Amino acid sequence: MSSRLRQAAAVVAAAVLVPVAFVPVANASGNHGNHGNDGNDRPRAVGYYTQWSNYSGFLVKNVHTSGTARKLTHINYAFGNVSADGKCFEANLAGENGGDAWADYQRPYSAEESVDGKADVAGQRLNGNFNQLLKLKKKHPKLKTLISLGGWTWSTYFSDAALTAQSRRTFVASCIDLYLKGNLPTLDSAQGGPGSGYGVFDGIDLDWEWPSTPGEPGNIVRPEDKRNFTLLLAEFRKQLDAYGKKTHRHYLLTSFLAANPAQIDVDYEVPKIFKYMDFATIQGYDLHGTWEPTTNHQSALFLPDGDTSAGAFSVDLVVDAYRSRGAPRSKLVVGVPFYGQGWTGVPDVNHGLFQPATLCPVGCGSLNYRDIKALPGFTTYRDRDAGFAWRYNGSTFYTYDDPQVMRTKARYIERERLGGVMIWSLDGDTPDGELMSALHMALNPIAQR
Repeated sequence: MSSRLRQAAAVVAAAVLVPVAFVPVANASGNHGNHGNDGNDRPRAVGYYTQWSNYSGFLVKNVHTSGTARKLTHINYAFGNVSADGKCFEANLAGENGGDAWADYQRPYSAEESVDGKADVAGQRLNGNFNQLLKLKKKHPKLKTLISLGGWTWSTYFSDAALTAQSRRTFVASCIDLYLKGNLPTLDSAQGGPGSGYGVFDGIDLDWEWPSTPGEPGNIVRPEDKRNFTLLLAEFRKQLDAYGKKTHRHYLLTSFLAANPAQIDVDYEVPKIFKYMDFATIQGYDLHGTWEPTTNHQSALFLPDGDTSAGAFSVDLVVDAYRSRGAPRSKLVVGVPFYGQGWTGVPDVNHGLFQPATLCPVGCGSLNYRDIKALPGFTTYRDRDAGFAWRYNGSTFYTYDDPQVMRTKARYIERERLGGVMIWSLDGDTPDGELMSALHMALNPIAQR
């Protein structure tokens, strides 16, 4: 059945809105094998590890101890910044012009905190998350790591960096020098120096939010960003391949793409951009959220019956939008959230779904899956036809993905022969990695690894 026919069937069918308990679902069978040339023999599973998660106690070590590392094919490290003069850089400065070199490669780890149980020693040239990622890769040799550039906060100067042929050459060369050649600055510590970070990263992920469309207030945005994004990818591919010939390696190039179908033609030249990328991750979350006055799903697989919002989105509609513009199935990696969006002051009608809300909960509505799961006094509801779940206690509402929803999405990825799944972000899972396990078993039903 085509995506459009499945979507129509999902809208016509009556949604099942009943309290549920967790019930295991049979795994899908088969393996689509569309894994590109990025060195994988299974569907891609890309997880974002955030620079700042170590401050809340989620260390790179936890990616290993939870069992998640062996189920991932790629880790995107978020984020690297772009300077006002259009270069990749490391610094210890706050704000949009800042960076956290301390977390990246200066912070010493104790034996208890370290992936391999060995403490960093005085004078060591590489500490921090970068060294822990290197240790993680030694334990999991098939795991690839990419530095993700930009994000919502640090996309300010992407437009300047991509503006001219010379600015693109300068920008790309600076990123390869810093992150792939590993020429980290020494700054104010013993860490860094020529080649100190070599081997940490296997490629570069561009998270420009957004070419030609405003993202965070203050971002530089130009109409020509759309074309310049394509040219920037071409320059990255050219320089990555040239460097790869010297090192006898293939360096990965990926990008994070927007979910809004109306935004695609404004921001991207599809399918031109896919010629240069190994794959792209597409946003499958934040389709709705607490910036809106009405409760809604944030990551529904299909458009649910009863959604009358002006921006009615679903994951399947986003995939269809990219496919209809020529994006190859095998290079579309679908994003899933390990967190949820929440509202409070929600009337007890329709179990809180599609209802007006008056307040945003603590943290402005964003809460990790593990915390939503543990909320006392909440009942779980789900729309099985549309593929999403929520929790509600009579006044507070959270839209989120639980293991059952993850299995449904993994089967969809397999059925549609897409390139895999991407997670934002790994620190939202339970200590034993139950969301990651649900995805992994559904995507790899034979191996059950």
